[in-house]
Amino acid sequence: MNKKKPEAATGAGNGAEKGSGRDTGQGSKQQPFRFKGLKLLGFVVLLYGGSYLWDASRALKSLEGFAHVLGTLIPILIVVTFLTALINLFIDPKSLARHLGAESGIKGWMIALSAGVVSHGPMYAWYPMIQGLREKGARDGLLIAFFYARAVKVALLPMMVAYFGLTFTVVLTVLTLLAAWGQGVVMDRIVHR
Repeated sequence: MNKKKPEAATGAGNGAEKGSGRDTGQGSKQQPFRFKGLKLLGFVVLLYGGSYLWDASRALKSLEGFAHVLGTLIPILIVVTFLTALINLFIDPKSLARHLGAESGIKGWMIALSAGVVSHGPMYAWYPMIQGLREKGARDGLLIAFFYARAVKVALLPMMVAYFGLTFTVVLTVLTLLAAWGQGVVMDRIVHR
């Protein structure tokens, strides 16, 4: 008679963090690639088809605008895809946990805030990479801080100084980064209740 030991007693599991409901990637199999926006893509194609039948000139003008936006996004998506591939190739979950996990301390906050400030492009282009970091065990609070710190635009700081002065710019930047840190702390408290 074979008795199976319960997973809780043996300490074995599926690699999910206890109580968090998210997979850290340890001991789990890699899931096959799935295109997540297939229904939305089909719906958009139908809308464009319908608008073409309704008013072909406006539909073509709309498609030109779409092509322009896509042309702007492609370089950013290539960079983000490349960074995601590097993270998946070279960063193991234990190493990531040291830098962005529960025990990362001040170093984790500095990395998250700095990365948020220097990142460019639309936020949604960064979503796949952020999701990958989260699945590998990056702390939610640090990811929130990254999102919020993106409000500081390095390229626009000289223009802000020209319009509003150095004191205004420095105070606004410091307050924005403090707010990013504060939101991250609040998120960590909510998640770890």
